[in-house]
Amino acid sequence: MKAIGVKATGVEAPGGMRGVWGAVRPHALRLAAAGLAGAAAELCGLGLVAAAAWLIARAAQRPELAALSLAIVAVRGFALAKGSLRYVERLAGHDAALRAMAELRGRVFDALAGSSAAVRGRLRDGDALTRMVSDVEAVQDLLLRCVLPAFAAVVCGGAGVVVCAAVDVRAGLVVGAGVLVAGVVLPVVAAVAGGRAAARVAAEREALAVASLDVLEGAADLAVFGASDRFAARASRAAGRLERAERSGVRVAAGVAAAGFAVQGAVVAAAVWAGLGAGVDEVGAAVLALTALVAVESVLPLAGAAQRLREVWPGARRVGAVLAVPAELAVSRPVAVPRGPLEVELLGVRVRYGGSVALEGVDLRVERGRRVAVVGASGAGKSTLLAAVAGEVPAVSGAVLLGGRALARYAPGDVRAAVRGLAQDAHVFAGTVRANLLLARPDAGEAELAAAAARARFAEVVEELPEGWETVVGAGGRGLSGGQRQRLLLARALLADPPVLVLDEPAEALDPVAADALTRDLLEAPGGGTLLLVTHRLAALGAADEVVVLDRGRVVQRGRHEELVAVPGAYRDLWEAELLEA
Repeated sequence: MKAIGVKATGVEAPGGMRGVWGAVRPHALRLAAAGLAGAAAELCGLGLVAAAAWLIARAAQRPELAALSLAIVAVRGFALAKGSLRYVERLAGHDAALRAMAELRGRVFDALAGSSAAVRGRLRDGDALTRMVSDVEAVQDLLLRCVLPAFAAVVCGGAGVVVCAAVDVRAGLVVGAGVLVAGVVLPVVAAVAGGRAAARVAAEREALAVASLDVLEGAADLAVFGASDRFAARASRAAGRLERAERSGVRVAAGVAAAGFAVQGAVVAAAVWAGLGAGVDEVGAAVLALTALVAVESVLPLAGAAQRLREVWPGARRVGAVLAVPAELAVSRPVAVPRGPLEVELLGVRVRYGGSVALEGVDLRVERGRRVAVVGASGAGKSTLLAAVAGEVPAVSGAVLLGGRALARYAPGDVRAAVRGLAQDAHVFAGTVRANLLLARPDAGEAELAAAAARARFAEVVEELPEGWETVVGAGGRGLSGGQRQRLLLARALLADPPVLVLDEPAEALDPVAADALTRDLLEAPGGGTLLLVTHRLAALGAADEVVVLDRGRVVQRGRHEELVAVPGAYRDLWEAELLEA
């Protein structure tokens, strides 16, 4: 299934990294503290090496102890401070990064949940999992393995150049050139050379996530059709491609590391040679050698950071793209949704999916508290009609009114609370049966649970389950039959008891007799809100207040069941076909 924008593997939308920065910004002070502590730790390391080099070389000349006391204290001080500052840097950096990731992951979830149905539909399950896990962790790597080390490296490398220049200017210039090569040229080479490998790694990791999820979630169906080995082999091939892509990145990293060590050795030799040529004594030469070594070494991680940046940047941008995908438009001054059953009205509603028309000029009014059935052939637009009423899909033209006001006048969350029900892709979560039902109303009591289960004919299923309400089911309803899963989902929808209840094929997966009995119960139940029920079974629709017939996105017939079967038309054709099947 293709995704938004350029790439078919996920959401790509403009918006850059503003959304990511929005999650990181509240923790910027902690990150700044970590960066300063890291830079200070590197400076202490540089000072430790320079002071130790001076101390050892000077001690070899056997001066009085008083001449060495300051250097001895400096070595001890730098050593103690380096360890302490490194601890502070790790603690503050990881604390800030983990806090930011917790907030960012919540924002990504909210963005996916609050986006339009069209946006969610274009994300495969593996894609969504990648956004929530791997891509968010990429932002953590961006902070901890790219930004903070880069800041510390630049500070320490610059300080090393200053120290060497203080000993000898020409040696300082040599070290400065080496720092530029190791800290600028090599990272650019690493980023360019590793760019393709990073892109391949990101794409192959996403492909592996999708393939693995297919194997796990479709295990039962794959076993039935004898396709388990084929799909497992597909996942194995994806893992192999990911491994090869990662190996190419490792080869680039190894080559850049070897070049960095070569630059480091050359810079140390050149700095010492330049210093000795300028008349620097043995003590100064020792300081130059070790300071140049540390200065170049401090910027060598920039090459790895640059390569890692190329690897994590696509994931971070995908997170930013998810956060930039517009959710439902915010309403500046939303009005409150009226209480109780609500009237639903569609005025010339036109909905498009891609290039095809799903609804065309639909005019429909459902009075408050009425029970209306929607029928039609597959692809007639029945599910789209319910989605339009729930505000899940936008109308290209026309308007959907709820309680006499356009949906746009209400806050999106209020619309979702007022129009709820059962969709064809409704999900059963891993957990107990009770927990799955309580998603609709967390404060529901035992009597309300029992009543909803009875209306959905799910009570007898609960009695047969080994642990009753506390029976644990797997994600997607694993452990339940198709009919049991459907009744659980229906019971959850009924427990919500919204002002407008929309049910899309509530009796699907049941045998015809049970399906008709359940549909009749739903239509005849006293009280409750306005009901819109989509079904392909017509036998029980005599209990509906009105039947609406859709054909190719248009309303072609309306009326009572008895009236519609008495006249030629699409409804009677469907009725006669059902009788023949019986």
